Amino acid sequence: MLKIPVREKRLRLRLLEKYQRQPSESFTSTSFTKTRLQLQIAHLEREVFIVIYLDNQHYLLEYETLFTSTISHTEVHPREVVKMALKHNAAAVILAHNHPSGTTEISQQDKHVTQRIAKALALVEVRVLDHLVVGNDVVSFAELRLL
Repeated sequence: MLKIPVREKRLRLRLLEKYQRQPSESFTSTSFTKTRLQLQIAHLEREVFIVIYLDNQHYLLEYETLFTSTISHTEVHPREVVKMALKHNAAAVILAHNHPSGTTEISQQDKHVTQRIAKALALVEVRVLDHLVVGNDVVSFAELRLL
C-alpha cells in the first residue's frame, strides 16, 4: 500500500468531504466511498464500525463511528444502528469497518452481523446499500453480491 504523508491525507479528506457535501452531489460512487474510508480508517490501530446515513436520493445525512473495538473484538448492536438511522431519518445506509491487520478477508462474523443489521433495518424500511471492509484494500459486500 502506498504511504501517504499525514498532511496530504488530511488535505485529501477535506477535499473529499467538501465534494461530498455539495447539495448537487449524491453519495452513489462506490469508488469515492472506498477512497474516503481508506483514507480515514485504514491506518487505525483499533477496529471501528462506521455507518453512513443517506436520504432517498443517497445524499449524505451523517457519517459516524458507531462502535469501536476493545483489544479483542468489536461488538456491533443492530438495535443501535436502527435507532441512529431513525434519528437521522435515513432511507439508506452504508456500513463499513476496518481490519487493523490490513487484510480484507470477509469473515463469517462479518456476514452474520451484516445480515442481522439488514434484517433489523428492513423492518423500518431502511436499505443497506453496502458494507465495506477496509484494510490495505477495500472490499465491497455489494460488489461480491453478498447483500
